[in-house]
Amino acid sequence: MLHLLNGPQTMGNGRAFWACACLVLLAALIYPVFADPYDVGNFAYFLIWVFMALGLCLMWGYGGMLSFGQTFFFGIGGYAYGVLSVDLGSAYGMALGNFALAVLLAGVAAAILGYLMIYGRIGGVFFGIVTLAVTLALAYFLGQTAGPEWAIGKARLNGFNGMQGMSPLSLPWFGGDIDLEETPLYYFVLVLLVGTYLALRMLVNARFGNVLVALREDPQRTELLGYDVRRFQFGAFVIGSMLAAVSGVLYTAWGQFITPASIGLPAAAMPIVWVAFSGRSDLTAVLVGTFVLLAAFQTLTIYSEQAALILMGVILIVTVMFVPHGCFVGLGRIAAWLPRRGRTVRRPSAEVG
Repeated sequence: MLHLLNGPQTMGNGRAFWACACLVLLAALIYPVFADPYDVGNFAYFLIWVFMALGLCLMWGYGGMLSFGQTFFFGIGGYAYGVLSVDLGSAYGMALGNFALAVLLAGVAAAILGYLMIYGRIGGVFFGIVTLAVTLALAYFLGQTAGPEWAIGKARLNGFNGMQGMSPLSLPWFGGDIDLEETPLYYFVLVLLVGTYLALRMLVNARFGNVLVALREDPQRTELLGYDVRRFQFGAFVIGSMLAAVSGVLYTAWGQFITPASIGLPAAAMPIVWVAFSGRSDLTAVLVGTFVLLAAFQTLTIYSEQAALILMGVILIVTVMFVPHGCFVGLGRIAAWLPRRGRTVRRPSAEVG
């Protein structure tokens, strides 16, 4: 299985790449030792959103399915975790059970929606329209749930004010549960993100990923070769949507709240910007580019939220017009090209008869 970490569908397959990756991971592991716990918690906030971007990369970059529905499943995962946390509690490892069940519920919703769209032959621009429509419908529905009648057990949805009062994630341990907040949450998210990234690398370099790329390039030819392209698209859609739900659960557990504003139109467009700017055709580019863009966006939001949103729009326009393959994919290709440029290639001389 380890040989699948290096393959044609991912950049960075040499020793230098993995050496740099290990150094970055080591720096990430020791970062909380020298940082304030509040800053560590904010760092974890940036990492939380990367799961959603990686899911969209799998669907759009490798499978050719542009989806505006990432925040739809983000919202399902977040609200499901909130309801389960309030009604069932989080003691004795129940928080992790709530986590898994919320992601599973989002996966069921993704399977239903994905089956209707993919097996209903909805593709191209209409795929994006349908996913955007269900996202806006969910955001509108949750926005009008302010009354006391909108409750599931003890959990009230609270309309635009959002759901509050849920418990943070916790790990069962001897002598009591360990609440995952600030530094513990950072390490939990970091380990989960590294595991997810490595698993996705193996997935896209396996037969599944090769077929995904083939049907992205030419679905008719791929189908003529005997592959059930809808089954591969369906699998990619469900996996990518469940990764968005992971972001939703972690976000809800991080802030112990969630609102419809995190699902609506501006939020739904953000993953598109992250993935397009980074380079939708590669997982590593999306991982690094999304984190960099989120950090820049959050820094600018401190001064002006409207300016940050305008900047996101400008970045998307510039990327589409001038760097359609993504900025970090382009940087990766340049880095791979430079060492080869300096090599002298000896050509065999022709013998004179």
